[in-house]
Amino acid sequence: MAGLTYEKALEQFDPVFGIEVHVELNTATKMFCGCANQFGAEPNTQVCPVCLGLPGSMPVVNEKAVESAIRLGLSLGCSIRDSSRFARKNYFYPDVSKNYQISQYDEPTCFEGSLDVVLDDGEVVTVGIERAHMEEDAGKNTHVGGTGGIQGASHSLVDYNRGGVPLVEIVTHPIQGTGERVAEVARAYVATIRDIVKALDISDGRMEQGSVRADVNLSLRPKAAAGEDQAAVPFGKRSETKNVNSLRAIERAIHHEVVRQAELLLAGEPVVQETRHWHEDTGSTTPGRSKEQAEDYRYFPEPDLLPVEPSRDWVEELRGTIPEHPAKMRARLKDAWGFSDTDMRDAINADALDLIAASVEAGAKPQAARKWWMGELARTANDRGVTLRDLAVTPAHIAELQSLIDEGKINDKLARQALEGVLAGEGSPSEVVSSRGLEVVSDDSALEAAVDEALASQPDVLAKIQDGKVQAAGAIVGAVMKATRGQADAGRVREIILQRAGVEG
Repeated sequence: MAGLTYEKALEQFDPVFGIEVHVELNTATKMFCGCANQFGAEPNTQVCPVCLGLPGSMPVVNEKAVESAIRLGLSLGCSIRDSSRFARKNYFYPDVSKNYQISQYDEPTCFEGSLDVVLDDGEVVTVGIERAHMEEDAGKNTHVGGTGGIQGASHSLVDYNRGGVPLVEIVTHPIQGTGERVAEVARAYVATIRDIVKALDISDGRMEQGSVRADVNLSLRPKAAAGEDQAAVPFGKRSETKNVNSLRAIERAIHHEVVRQAELLLAGEPVVQETRHWHEDTGSTTPGRSKEQAEDYRYFPEPDLLPVEPSRDWVEELRGTIPEHPAKMRARLKDAWGFSDTDMRDAINADALDLIAASVEAGAKPQAARKWWMGELARTANDRGVTLRDLAVTPAHIAELQSLIDEGKINDKLARQALEGVLAGEGSPSEVVSSRGLEVVSDDSALEAAVDEALASQPDVLAKIQDGKVQAAGAIVGAVMKATRGQADAGRVREIILQRAGVEG
């Protein structure tokens, strides 16, 4: 139906959704072999017979990956199975060289949990977690020619570096009752998962690099008739939008799928159960393949791997390492720092909250830390097309820079110059201040000479000050600051001007 909007679609249909979040773990090596687990290496340079599945190779489970998976499961309120096993998930795609993926099927290590998700207005939605299972990642396909998708491509390339990277896949139970907030809840849920894995330090959480990505399942069902229980209305056929790798894209993909499916249903056409590809440029999805059921993968136990059997003592030891829930941590920091709701939301959206927190821990005042990360550094990162973490500035640098200001050694203008030097790799803020000669001029004799020269060149301003118009002193302060390249102590300069004019400030 032409002109159908998201809001109009949800007046007639009730959305049900589920999300599969894939988290790449930051272990030093891959899931079942000793190859390096490092993003950005030259294609096919981090591979071996094991992760390529060559005949005779034998996988060995990465203990650190198991530990990370259990810690994540505990953070999601999951139970930890005493004994779980890996299985072979059989399918043929070019990005899985051995024609099967080692995953967990009927006996996942982590199962039946829940996660409280806090929306922007403070509403809490509890999302049920069905399982969080371990598996290996697939390689990466690059389609050359056309628009970047497989349609219209002249040929495709495969990089197997990512093949075998440790993954935890978190699968929700169907999420019902969110209504028009379905896209908002989905975004907040994935954002919370990302925050948790970063707090656990088991993944860098960089969605733009695929460290966290989501498959979004969505279906629509008719609104219940008067007096009918909505939960009793059967689910509709679902689509699965694959590999959505930004929070904004998750919301947009759901908006698109709600409208697309509603248009089909209102036209009397069926929704096909299938995977779909998300296109960021057009904000739309296109068909992928018909969605397989579990039996299509012909799962069977991986014969080369023993069961995973964590001891209760070890699980309880890991439970003691679980950090504070992100929502509780944010509420605590907001109160402690005196941030407004807008301050906090902006810091979260800019992915700067942990950098601000680390700067405060290093000694900076909260508002000062926020000013630098959300101001000068955010502009620099935006201009360079990188993230804040990509900049050559650390929270310790920010604390040191602000300390130099608080001690009166530099002012804000000079601090920005010092920060430029840090970004350029010239050293710490103190080292840059020293090498560039940026320290504030506080020697009275030098300042008095500069003031006298400025007053001599602007006698009319001196006369105004002597007539009681002390605000005119600003012109002389400006002249002195210019003459000293911004390194004069402006407050002391003003005092000297008023002394020379024989008036009180």
